Parts: sequence; structure tokens; C-alpha cells
Amino acid sequence: MRKTSIKDVTFIGSGNVATHLALALHSTGVAIRQVLSREYDHAALLASRVGAQPINRPELLKNNADAYILAVNDDALYDLALDLRLPDALVLHTSGSTPMAVLKPISRCHGVVWSPQTFVRDFAMDYARLPLCIEADSLQSEELIVGLFGRITHNIHRLDFEQRRWAHLAAVMVNNFSNAINALAQDLMLQRGLDFSMLQPLAEATTKKINLGPLWPQQTGPAARHDEKTLDAQRRLLADQPQLLELYNLLTDIIQQR
Repeated sequence: MRKTSIKDVTFIGSGNVATHLALALHSTGVAIRQVLSREYDHAALLASRVGAQPINRPELLKNNADAYILAVNDDALYDLALDLRLPDALVLHTSGSTPMAVLKPISRCHGVVWSPQTFVRDFAMDYARLPLCIEADSLQSEELIVGLFGRITHNIHRLDFEQRRWAHLAAVMVNNFSNAINALAQDLMLQRGLDFSMLQPLAEATTKKINLGPLWPQQTGPAARHDEKTLDAQRRLLADQPQLLELYNLLTDIIQQR
């Protein structure tokens, strides 16, 4: 039967991504029917916020929802594809690095909704600005996905798997790698009894520079200036931390080569 819109959704998974997508859809009037998680307490916590039924066993999953969102890790997607059969529903996964085709055994109507965003369970988000990257097995599925998530945001991008893989890699660099570097800087400050919060305005200004255009022309610092005296002095500070020194030298070389 051809669906023209999605009125209710079941979530498989109850982590950060599931929590925010469920809350966002629920706020627009979409009914969340069930939340499935291996940990019943986790399912119950999210279900209580969106008026859903919590379950912790796949056999309790009802097959009459319009859509199922599989917000689980990549390995779990392949496991679900072995056992889950929902031929009449729209089935979506939320992974940035898994092909859409993993869902083909589950339903003929399937796709992907992935966001290049970091999700923290209890951190409030402006869903209207949330970027979503979608892929669908057919025009009909795409229309259903856009109709569902267009209730939340208009910041929707159509990417195929190859494009999504590269976008996911870039997102890892922007978020995960930059956070790791900030954490290393925080460690340096704390080890010397310095207040890391003094660098917060710098971090905020660095982020805002994204809105100013291409980033390489905005590069500053001793590496960009080829200030070898400062670079050598900072290398000496890191002499007893070989991994951090290696990272410092690698990033310095990359900046100077640009």
C-alpha cells in the first residue's frame, strides 16, 4: 500500500541520536509508538518523554508503525538486517558510514537520515537549524523522508553513499578531532595549574570564523608566520610528550605546506 505521509514512528535504539530525533518528531505531533532497547531502563527513559511504549525484546516489536528509525551502531544494523522484516514500513538508519542497502532485506521502502551534528542526550538543541543528510531507495521513499523530517528542519541535503562517507569523514575532523585537540590543550593547562576557561573566547572566535569564508586564508599562529624561533621553543616544551610533539610537528608541517 502506498503511503503518502508518516504519522507514527517506532525507534530502535535509545541513545543520543534516537533521543533527539524522537523528541524533535514528537514536538511536531508525530506519534512515537515504541522504543526498543536492549536495556529496558534506557528504553523507558526515552519512552516516558515521548509517550511511547518501552520494550527490550525484538519479539515485542509491533509491525504496524508507518516508519522505523534504526538509531543503533553500525554492527547492530547488520544484525537487525538478519532478523527484522517490516515490508510495509519506511525503514531508516542514521549512520554516516553504512550503505543504505543494509536495510534492503528489512523493507523495500528504506533510506538514511544522518546528521553531521554531535548529539548529547540532555543538551538542548535548535532543531530548526539541524542539518540532515538523506538518501532513499526511490522517489516515493524520499518524499516520505522529506515530509517527515521537513517538520523539524528545512536544512535537508540529498547525498548518496559516496558523498555521505566523505561528509562523515569531514565531520569527524571538525568535531571529534578538534575536540581531542582541545582536550589535549586542556590537559596542558590543568597540568600547569592554569584556568582553561581563559581560552573559551578563543575557541568561540575560531568557530565563528567558519562564517567568514575559506579557512586557509584565515590561518594564523607561529606556523603560518614561519616563526621558527617560537616553533622551536614550543617543541622544547613538548620534549617529554612524544605523541603530542609528533602531532604538533605534523600540524605545523601541514599549515606551512598550505
